[in-house]
Amino acid sequence: MANYLGEVFILKTKDRATGVPALLSKFDLADFSGKHVALKANFNSADPFPASTHIDALRAIVETLKGAYASEITLAERSGMGDTAQVREQMGVLELSKVLGFNVVVLDDVGKEDWVKFERDANHWLRGFYMAKVFHDADKVVQTCCLKTHRFGGHFTLSLKNSVGLVAKKVPGGMYDYMWELHGSPFQRQMIAEINSHYNVDFVLMDGIKAFVTGGPEKGKVVEPNLLLASKDRVAIDAVGVAILKMYGAKGKVEEADVFEQDQLKRAAELGFGVKSPVEIQLTPLNSESKSDVERIERVLKARVAMY
Repeated sequence: MANYLGEVFILKTKDRATGVPALLSKFDLADFSGKHVALKANFNSADPFPASTHIDALRAIVETLKGAYASEITLAERSGMGDTAQVREQMGVLELSKVLGFNVVVLDDVGKEDWVKFERDANHWLRGFYMAKVFHDADKVVQTCCLKTHRFGGHFTLSLKNSVGLVAKKVPGGMYDYMWELHGSPFQRQMIAEINSHYNVDFVLMDGIKAFVTGGPEKGKVVEPNLLLASKDRVAIDAVGVAILKMYGAKGKVEEADVFEQDQLKRAAELGFGVKSPVEIQLTPLNSESKSDVERIERVLKARVAMY
């Protein structure tokens, strides 16, 4: 019997209001009672889904966490392609936070004491990097990401890449631009994985109701897989996301390399914070409509590029 380490739940649906709670019910939400939850969404810009987290997905996640009696929920964000405060307002996050009662932190505005420094060690960050302290200190960490390609060197932007938004561009009092370094480095994809080795997540929700299979992160060719996915394992869910992008015709490096030969996933496997191969992934369909998708995903996960 295979030794599954990363289970990915998959639901075929267009309805986030019912789909998100159904997925999250697969995790031990009782453990969230009385806990402070740090939430990372995808608000890199004010462009509509699938560029950014759909407000209905955010609503469903927060309502589910509140239903599990989380004591405090903090959405923290740093936008890369827009002013963070303006993005949160334009996307309806600020209004939703008032209605549902959760905190919204603009990471561009926090002090130096609100960042945690991780030194270079054996990673590719020349000066190390700073991570938002809220994600380091929270009792629980939840992430929600979109499904899309990335034309600025990431190749794809799923849960691992979404973590870039919790890293400082500049630290108060400092001049060094960590995002300039990241996006100018030939090791960008490895650096993305390295961010993720320094914090834990309790689960990731990926919204694949729509996806970009060209361009990204803010625009591209849209397809409609009509899938919601969730997992405790960032590498497993990103591997499945890459497989779905391949299924829907993504080109470039996403098409050219096997799933676990993609730089982000290969580096993550080296660092050891997630699954290392397709045989460690278990795909669990949550409705009959998703079974055929699961079969297709399994084939792509295990296929060699030469077989496509």
